[in-house]
Amino acid sequence: QVQLVESGGGLVQAGGSLRLSCVVSGFTLNYYTIAWFRQAPGKEREGVSCISASDGSTSYKESVKGRFTISRDNSKNTVYLQMNSLKPEDTAVYYCATGPGTFLNPCTAIAGTIYPARKEYDYWGQGTQVTVSS
Repeated sequence: QVQLVESGGGLVQAGGSLRLSCVVSGFTLNYYTIAWFRQAPGKEREGVSCISASDGSTSYKESVKGRFTISRDNSKNTVYLQMNSLKPEDTAVYYCATGPGTFLNPCTAIAGTIYPARKEYDYWGQGTQVTVSS
């Protein structure tokens, strides 16, 4: 059984930092792109960042570039999202996602949207809430 478990969310003041973790079990990440998505109340789920399996290349949603950093540790089957200089508009539930549909599929960003697209991800975590107060 595949499980993705996110942690590290919480309440932080604007300008603060959080580090999210996503531990994957039942599925080996080595050859698969993994991504972070977020969903704010009343809005569509959107891709925030992804990291490729092949060369570790990364992509980011335009609004988080320079503030967020994604990384992966295949030996621990874990992906991280370091979030600095947080803003109230970063408030959302954050999800990690991966799956067979991302096999050796490189992570890219085109016109502000990260790829692989949302529909390519088969496995999702339950989400972790991030709230940034002004």
